[in-house]
Amino acid sequence: MADAESGVGKRRKGAQVEDRKVDWRRWKQERKAEKKKWKEMKLLKKLEKQRMRELAEQEAQKQQEQKEDRGRHHTLSVALPGSILNNAQSLELRTYLAGQIARACAIFCVDEIVVFDEHGEDVKSVEGDFEGIGRKGKACVQLARILQYLECPQYLRKSFFPKHEDLQFAGLLNPLDSPHHMRVDEDSEYREGIVLDRPTKPGRGSFVNCGMRKEVQIDRQLNPGLRVTVRLEEPQNPEAKVRKGTVVSSHHPRTVSGLYWGYSVRLASCLSAVFSECPFKEGYDLSIGTSERGSSVDQVTLPSFRHALVVFGGLEGLEAGVDVDPNLEVTDPSVLFDFYLNTCPSQGSRTIRTEEALLISLSALRPHIEEAVKTPRDS
Repeated sequence: MADAESGVGKRRKGAQVEDRKVDWRRWKQERKAEKKKWKEMKLLKKLEKQRMRELAEQEAQKQQEQKEDRGRHHTLSVALPGSILNNAQSLELRTYLAGQIARACAIFCVDEIVVFDEHGEDVKSVEGDFEGIGRKGKACVQLARILQYLECPQYLRKSFFPKHEDLQFAGLLNPLDSPHHMRVDEDSEYREGIVLDRPTKPGRGSFVNCGMRKEVQIDRQLNPGLRVTVRLEEPQNPEAKVRKGTVVSSHHPRTVSGLYWGYSVRLASCLSAVFSECPFKEGYDLSIGTSERGSSVDQVTLPSFRHALVVFGGLEGLEAGVDVDPNLEVTDPSVLFDFYLNTCPSQGSRTIRTEEALLISLSALRPHIEEAVKTPRDS
């Protein structure tokens, strides 16, 4: 009896061991299956990540192409005589007149303002002091200085414009409020800044004040005091003490992103110097003179262009600038331009002031210019 019981006990133990063996094998198989499943999931995740990365790259490329498509490759320049300030009765009115010129040019996205001398003063720099109202010697300089002051973003003006008599009443002027005149917390891809005189580690770029709460470290070492256009990078760490950025050319926001980025100011010693000292390598390929003796602007069709120039006369018209120019042998100003236009036919006043003519002409020319830049160039 005891032997029988012990035999049963042995059989039970044997069955348990066998069960354990079966469980172990199953566990291994399940483990193997789980491992395989996990590997498949890992591979799927990897493929998904790769697909997402490719999609992000394609999206970034598409955005970059769209940005490039948004770029504006043509420029608009305006030339006018500095002598128009001599018609103002006080320093306040001279200043306000210059402010009207700056506002009109900013509204119509003018890229360059050329102040030419129609009295043969031969002034090429804005250095020096204004010598008093009624003296004709410094009108060009004063106009150029006020135009430069208004174009400069507010947070950079103290650095570039020391106290000066020409700017005595600049506080009365209406701000341009151009796209590059940023507020402190305004988010933008580009900003204007000044290179700071701060020590940097070897191999690191200079620090720039871009009018933000944080300074920007650029990609290269530059001399302190330079005005630069900075393309800001996306902040990787919001807690970082400085932002990162890349220095780009001043026309980069215009040619790549289609942003209006202010105007440059150039002094020309005479009317012919407006053309001969053109900053563009290929020169102005479209020149327009404005006069009440010109043909009507309504019937004109402008050709495609890269760099357009619109020239305005002073109190005595463009004829005065032609008469005193030693480099010109012509007497009729219309031969100097591709188009000689009357932008306000049937005017009700005998005279149109230059600051009025600027607004009228740019407004009248705007649809013609927009149509011209849509036309493909013959090249």
